[in-house]
Amino acid sequence: MATEHETETLPGEGGGVYASFIRWMENLSETQFAYFLLTPALLLLGAIAFWPLLSTFRLSLFADAITGTSTVGEFVGIQNYLAVLTGERNALLPAPFIPTSLSVKAIFGSALTVTLIFTIASVFFETIIGFGQALVLDQDFRGRRWARVVIIIPWAVPIVIQGMIFYLFFAPGIGPFVGEGPLSLQQAGILSDSPLQTTIDAAMITIVADIWKTTAFMALLILAGLQSVNRDLYDVARVSGASTWQRFKLITLPIVLPTVLVAMLFRTIQAMRVYGIIEASGVGCSTLPSLSCLVVTSFFGGTRLVGTAATVAFLTAAFIGLVVTVYIIGYAREEGA
Repeated sequence: MATEHETETLPGEGGGVYASFIRWMENLSETQFAYFLLTPALLLLGAIAFWPLLSTFRLSLFADAITGTSTVGEFVGIQNYLAVLTGERNALLPAPFIPTSLSVKAIFGSALTVTLIFTIASVFFETIIGFGQALVLDQDFRGRRWARVVIIIPWAVPIVIQGMIFYLFFAPGIGPFVGEGPLSLQQAGILSDSPLQTTIDAAMITIVADIWKTTAFMALLILAGLQSVNRDLYDVARVSGASTWQRFKLITLPIVLPTVLVAMLFRTIQAMRVYGIIEASGVGCSTLPSLSCLVVTSFFGGTRLVGTAATVAFLTAAFIGLVVTVYIIGYAREEGA
């Protein structure tokens, strides 16, 4: 016989799949529940990020098509990787992937070395200069808002315009930094007669161009970290007699260092994929071959070497992944310290 007032069943009570699911969710820790909520986004991101990577790896296992009737040739396994790493494909590429010998010319003529030099130099100077800019912008002074707007203007310049600017700076007969003018770097012995066609000069020009554009990116990220520092810590340090350097060393740097590592990670990934500024500035992949130059040249060259291009692309992605792993380990150690 039914009672006058039915007993209300709460979610999770009783049996059935739904009730079991509710009880399972209630038993999750906060961390587990957070990962559960992030699962759909992680699955979508994984599909977007890893599917092209897996597709590239699959293409790298096939030989280059001999004719234009097909995309790839027969299955060759890891033969493409051995050919790229041992130098068998060097005749088809603007530069070797890795140095083929221990000579200075071979070491600094490989795409991997060129990319590493560009990455290390640009990220180092961008971090130092960006940190300095962030420290200045973190101060309270008249016109601070306008200064923050002005500092991001180079970052907002399209890469094609950026390349044209630096091409006009160093083009023989056009640029103020070449020739016989008062600003000539050739007269000072810094640049050669054709800086855009000389590997060392071209590397310097592209590094300076990259620093000019992306230092603002580093400054903004580091500034965000500086804004999170509790100002009371500085007041206590001043009362205790701490100098400016001591306040920076003991308060600012430890708190902001995780943010700096994240900013360096972003910039390192971008720098290791450098291609646009090399072409836009008139330097060209034949003068300054980066890893991305090898991929683009082998894929869009006279013969469409899909297998070789996929191999170089996957090797580049694997090397970038290795660098990212090192950053993540360093960041985890810093967070746990």
